[in-house]
Amino acid sequence: MTSPRWAVGPKLTPKIILEGTRLTHKTDLAFALNEHPRIVGPRKYRYHSPLVSAEWCAFTPYPWGRGIIDYEPGERDRAMETYETWVRLFELSRHYSWIVDRFQFSTMAFQRVHRGLDEDFAWLETRLEPLGFHIVLCTRRPETFAAAREERLKVSGKPDQYDDLTVFIHEQ
Repeated sequence: MTSPRWAVGPKLTPKIILEGTRLTHKTDLAFALNEHPRIVGPRKYRYHSPLVSAEWCAFTPYPWGRGIIDYEPGERDRAMETYETWVRLFELSRHYSWIVDRFQFSTMAFQRVHRGLDEDFAWLETRLEPLGFHIVLCTRRPETFAAAREERLKVSGKPDQYDDLTVFIHEQ
């Protein structure tokens, strides 16, 4: 009798939202979680698993433009429709793993700090809960932002976004 090539176990379909301001290693954590066997299960080969990000600057035709976090008041309907589309995709694909790098909390923080708006995402959270989403808040001690900035400047395509670290401390 031959044994299976790998033990058959439950399908792992994590649903994780990583929240926090910039320079808190969310993207690094997202990539690591998306390949960790205890999170997504053992793999015989490397394949693509989706990473979703509200940081994508999809509202403008240039890099570092606006998206569903930093939308302008006239783009609110478009931002909410984008959230509606994402949550619908999550509902339709509930037996899949989803790791999200910034989502509704980042939008709430940005809109409150930079636009003075209090965005209500109760409708979104009501829909995410039965899917089993978990939110992980990534933070850093205020005195460590300067060192994180120095590391980021080595790879950043837009280094001036890190000139004022008090913005990140305030968002956090």
